Amino acid sequence: MGPTSVFVCRRQGAKWHYDDVSPESAAFNADAVLASAADAVVAVDVELRVVMWNPAAERMFGWRAEEVTGGPAPIVPDELMAEHHAVLERVRAGGPLSILSRRLRRDGAVVDVRIDTSCLTGPDGRPCGWVSVLHPHQDAGTVQSHMAERARLVRRLTDVVADINADLDLSAVLDRIAHSLTELTGADAGGFVLIEDDQLRLVSLTQLSDHLRGYTAPLESSLFGELLRSGKSVLLATDDTRSLGDLIWADLEGLHTIALGVSNVQGRPYGALYALYSRRKVGHLELELLELLAAHAGVALGNAMAYQEMVRQRAHEHAVVDASADGIAVLDPAGRVRKWNRAAAELTGCGFGDAVGHPPPFPLPARPGERIKHRLESGRWLEVLMADIPETDERVVDFRDVTQAKALEEEKDLFLATAGHELRTPITVVQGFANTLVRRWKELDDDARRSAVGTIAERSTKLAHLVENLLLGSLAGNGQLRSANVPFDLRRLLRESAVAFQPASRTHLLRLDLPEELPPVTGDPVSTDVIVGQLLENAFKYSPDGGAVTVRAGVEGTGVVVTVEDEGIGIPPEDRERVFDRFVQGETGDRRRFGGIGLGLYIVRRLARAQGGEVTAHGNEPRGTRMRLTLRSVPDGALGPA
Repeated sequence: MGPTSVFVCRRQGAKWHYDDVSPESAAFNADAVLASAADAVVAVDVELRVVMWNPAAERMFGWRAEEVTGGPAPIVPDELMAEHHAVLERVRAGGPLSILSRRLRRDGAVVDVRIDTSCLTGPDGRPCGWVSVLHPHQDAGTVQSHMAERARLVRRLTDVVADINADLDLSAVLDRIAHSLTELTGADAGGFVLIEDDQLRLVSLTQLSDHLRGYTAPLESSLFGELLRSGKSVLLATDDTRSLGDLIWADLEGLHTIALGVSNVQGRPYGALYALYSRRKVGHLELELLELLAAHAGVALGNAMAYQEMVRQRAHEHAVVDASADGIAVLDPAGRVRKWNRAAAELTGCGFGDAVGHPPPFPLPARPGERIKHRLESGRWLEVLMADIPETDERVVDFRDVTQAKALEEEKDLFLATAGHELRTPITVVQGFANTLVRRWKELDDDARRSAVGTIAERSTKLAHLVENLLLGSLAGNGQLRSANVPFDLRRLLRESAVAFQPASRTHLLRLDLPEELPPVTGDPVSTDVIVGQLLENAFKYSPDGGAVTVRAGVEGTGVVVTVEDEGIGIPPEDRERVFDRFVQGETGDRRRFGGIGLGLYIVRRLARAQGGEVTAHGNEPRGTRMRLTLRSVPDGALGPA
């Protein structure tokens, strides 16, 4: 291919091809055609990376081509990923396919679509990817019927998986897997092969002669070897394109198609399910079910293998699972450690050699079944549970890291104490003045009444502000803050905020230092107004002796930076990141004397990040604090002509 040549796609018969053509032809054949196509066209390479994403795809799903090109298509729901892989494999081996399914938009909405998928081939005729044309499908009933049938089959798969997991004997599990294969996928026969070094061994089969059990074949030249090299989890082979002499399948008369799916145990390929077809054809749904069954089979095999390994050990090791994320220890009758798994060493920092022969480095529950919590010297909290092994007079101790849960519990306690303290004062004042007005209305003159009502209004406003911060803090903690993404005039917003805050304090001088021209920014003007207001409020609050509060703004790189500077008490360097945590105001320290529930800066940072910005805290020379807000500027031309 010359330095000025490019690849374009074209369709020939049942397949799509990449051609080496001139840029002028490419512009006409690819850009013009795809740009004007009414339907979404998406092409991926053999690694499932997007190589084509036309304007109709942008309109249908919301992602721009430059955002998705080179990566996996973000439109496939997780629960339909196996179906997606099955369709691609079916198309690769059997030609174009049209299905009804659902895909995701960028905003999270689900779109009912008909998907026509074909295989892409390169100049050498070898498959190099897939192209799909997606049409909106308005017949919701048909799609729902399709999805309901798929859900029914998946529920049947759940029943089959439950049956497979009902036995922990490895050979029995293998037989159950093979027998379930034909029932679930409609295969005429099947088997399960294990990887043994560089060989495959047929260990379980159904609808085949039993004398085939135990036959071996080289892994490298097998279909399973091809599947492993492809990096995929399912493969379809037909007698139209290759020899089907893998293992000893000639025992099945009329064999025309083999489908196989890889089963992983603990993240590594362990074996494969082979589905053999001699009378009926295989579709993408059968391939999807095969892929799901193979994956669940790997889990069942892993469980059976773990159980088999424990059976070979002594009785007390039945309760020890080395792969467990929990720390597990086995204690002898004297309470000394005999078994200490890897997680136990990681959780306690006490290695196997240091633990064995000594009591565990934490107290034990008083009786079996009781749970206790203990804090290690490292600061980590453990929850400890103990069980007896009557046969050996030993004990199994299970312990897990609950530091995060403990921190959350303490955080909730701190929140209740802090919120109660902050709410009590304004409520008490409002209640007191309200009672005074009720009981002594006639005794008070107009000025006294007006003063009491003004105090009630002031404290009610503070209460409303506290409640609003609590609601925002809850949304931020749950990741539910939502921000718009629109261009707006930041300079105007800052001027309006300064005007609103100018009368807020008689002891502070509010300065506004803005350039004559400030580019518009992209984000949420309402959220930005809340951020600026909170930063100004903090600047006044934490400079009790007054002084200047300065708001500046300027362009920096591809963004706009806003700073709010005060001459107050400042923030120690070690606390400049911590102040953005929840309920920091509830902790000890000089700043605590100013009150508050410690949610302001926590909310500010999350509002900034929700619109692609950031807020950080810095020292201000010679004293005070400088808060720095960064926002994205509007790209050139994004606003259109003036």
